[in-house]
Amino acid sequence: MSSISEANELLKADRLDDALAMLNELIEKNPDNAELFFARGKTFWRLGERAMATNDYAVSARLCPDGPASKALEHARDIADFFNPEMFNP
Repeated sequence: MSSISEANELLKADRLDDALAMLNELIEKNPDNAELFFARGKTFWRLGERAMATNDYAVSARLCPDGPASKALEHARDIADFFNPEMFNP
């Protein structure tokens, strides 16, 4: 059986697709687990899926307001608010 610690080990090993698949499976079985949503948010963030990461951080923060996802959500929103398309013009 898969566990959050196994998923975190996959993240550490940079096996992001494997970690994501495992976390999806775990969340399907445990939809009220804030730690799982936070871990999947971190995985999405590393995959460049910022909107998906922010959504998972929001779910995790709602499930556990005092958990680490609240801070991650704040940072993700700050980054999104900072975006300035004119900075990328040649």
